[in-house]
Amino acid sequence: MARVALVTGGTRGIGAAISAGLKDAGCTVAATYAGNDTAAEAFKAETGIAVYKWDVGDFEACKNGIARVEEDLGPVDILVNNAGITRDGTLHRMTPENWRDVITTNLDSIFNMTRNVIEGMRERGFGRVISIASVNGQKGQIGQANYAAAKSGLFGFTKSVAQENAAKGITVNAVAPGYIATEMVRAVPEEIIKSKILPNIPVGRLGEPEEVARCVTFLASDEAGFITGSTLTANGGQYMT
Repeated sequence: MARVALVTGGTRGIGAAISAGLKDAGCTVAATYAGNDTAAEAFKAETGIAVYKWDVGDFEACKNGIARVEEDLGPVDILVNNAGITRDGTLHRMTPENWRDVITTNLDSIFNMTRNVIEGMRERGFGRVISIASVNGQKGQIGQANYAAAKSGLFGFTKSVAQENAAKGITVNAVAPGYIATEMVRAVPEEIIKSKILPNIPVGRLGEPEEVARCVTFLASDEAGFITGSTLTANGGQYMT
């Protein structure tokens, strides 16, 4: 799979696993990050993957950042929209800032990034756009009205853009992970994981970042060319669609 892949939020957690998985599949990979320079440089040193820093919630920053990537590595064939944040709180306590921050980073970024690669993909007659959603975007979650709304929005975006670009050799899909053993989830007290989270996952364990990465790598491949407008769920049976 000798193509250029761009992964947002691609230096930590699920994003790092996706970046590494695409590199292992033969892609030339660029990984973006927002603010953790130390983690990004460590990831670059460990993997040899190029890293780029910009705010995916800013349209002009995405436009300029993608231009740098394409100047350095070549046209982007595969876009993985992975970057995301949480600002949890029940709606009656949620601030407008916490609503807007999550919508901007988790949903507006999908437009900002995809809009800036889609024309090139159409001209070249090939593209893969894969957005990382969440089980909580499918079923909802207490304290995450902002996060669930943003992730749910990915599904409508995915289906619409898939229809618009199918005839141009571009597939557009989503992956909806459940609880994955990332640094963020591991920070939850072990007793909460054992008593509240694992009992709701039929396979009885957390997922691994590499399991999500394998979903993305498949959807990015030539072999997945007949799959578009779909959501691949990777949640251990927690929520079945």
